[in-house]
Amino acid sequence: MVEFQYSDLLPTTDLGLPYRLVTTDGVEVIEAAGRQFLHVDPAAIQMITEIAIRDIQHLLRPGHLAQLRRILDDPEASGNDKFVALDPLKNANISAGGVLPMCQDTGTAIISGKRGPHVLTDARDEEWIARGVFNAYQNLNLRYSQVAPLTMWQEKNTGSNLPAQIEISLDTKPGHEMQYELFYMAKGGGSANKSFLFQESKALLNPTSLRNFLDEKLRMIGTSACPPYHLSIVIGGTSAEHTLKTAKYASARALDTLPTSGSELAWGFRDLEMEAEILKQTQEFGIGAQFGGKYFCHDVRVIRLPRHGASCPVAIAVSCSADRQAFAKITPEGIFMEQLESDPAHYLPELNESAFSGDVVEIDLNQPMAAIREQLSKLPVKTRVSLTGPLVVEIGRAHV
Repeated sequence: MVEFQYSDLLPTTDLGLPYRLVTTDGVEVIEAAGRQFLHVDPAAIQMITEIAIRDIQHLLRPGHLAQLRRILDDPEASGNDKFVALDPLKNANISAGGVLPMCQDTGTAIISGKRGPHVLTDARDEEWIARGVFNAYQNLNLRYSQVAPLTMWQEKNTGSNLPAQIEISLDTKPGHEMQYELFYMAKGGGSANKSFLFQESKALLNPTSLRNFLDEKLRMIGTSACPPYHLSIVIGGTSAEHTLKTAKYASARALDTLPTSGSELAWGFRDLEMEAEILKQTQEFGIGAQFGGKYFCHDVRVIRLPRHGASCPVAIAVSCSADRQAFAKITPEGIFMEQLESDPAHYLPELNESAFSGDVVEIDLNQPMAAIREQLSKLPVKTRVSLTGPLVVEIGRAHV
């Protein structure tokens, strides 16, 4: 007979991220009923949310920037790979100035909170988080992308980028009693639209079937979500929605400290060998960083979850070149924000970009459209072109 044993479904440990102290204001340790509690001023939650949204719109993690630089230094990378990698590095240096964001699609604000049982706020935390999102989008040069359904067919931009997706849960891990962890993401239309759920069966669970499945589905993602990607694949799951959610957080490297082997306790784990195999598989696609090459992905996360015997959900998600996420935490010592890279200039190469620009075809737009189409039809898809002349750009109706 099986004895009772408990394990978290996703038993992660501390990610070891660097943090900076924002302030010691707004937090206070109080005693009641013989126990200590952390009292957090709701205004502090609003404040750290506003700072977090500002940071993730303008700054990137050092690891992501290092991966972009690695493409430029890789002799196996194509000229197209290097051309595409250089642009986000340039953008990072512009956006780090705090005026223009790194991507024009400033995304849906997604916030996940884990609150220790001894943390008191005396407020609706979701409302104060939403206030912080509101202030950030009002005060910064950030686009409003959220549309409210007035009827089934009529919509109107909310003018504030609200609503945000906010989820607060209880954190019962030992040692986290007086800790409030907040994870902030901004997901634009590209990477959000490239999250997929597939309902498969046990027949998928062998190396040949899985490889063939991924070859088809990963090619389907294509380049519309701005690679190189941080790719995540989750196989199994106790429900379809949990599988998708796990893939989203895995693409943000929030689950990197999962176990690397399975157990009869049925916890989720990372398969490092499979991650390396799938990364190699994507390098052989020839898709590369948009126009042909090696770097379809920076890295891959593969997570295996327990499943109902009659079900095998599979989720695929990506985080794009605008890799926007960061953690914050509130403790008795103060309010802390993950330290993103504020000086990305040292990741730029000391060379002329023409060294890896490759062949660029000049296209004169001051000619009939038929002639332009004829010229373009003779070029391979991977060809980069330089357009000269008038160009009409149409804004999406949601953003008018």
